[in-house]
Amino acid sequence: MPDARRQLRSGTVVLGGMGLLAAALTACSSDPDKRCVDRDSYNLSKGYKVVADKYCTSTKTSANGVWYYGGNKQGSWVDSGSFTKPRKASSGSGGGHGVSRGGFGGGEGHSGG
Repeated sequence: MPDARRQLRSGTVVLGGMGLLAAALTACSSDPDKRCVDRDSYNLSKGYKVVADKYCTSTKTSANGVWYYGGNKQGSWVDSGSFTKPRKASSGSGGGHGVSRGGFGGGEGHSGG
């Protein structure tokens, strides 16, 4: 019976390790959803025309390729995104809105009664 228990524990360790690996890979994705678009191609009903990445990485191209973050891609067009790169979420202190502590309602310095 000890052998069956040992096998069960080792299987749990392997599965737990795979879950941690998957979470780490998901959390460490390098860039948000970004596409190279032609800034001059805007169409009110379609958005911006998606072009090859080389137009955003090379300065020697004739197209006005810029990075476009997020948005909804339909075919070779994308809309509802932004030209501004989203900031990475920081886990440290300083600025921003981190964890709010304060019990019920989170109010500061107020007590009932």
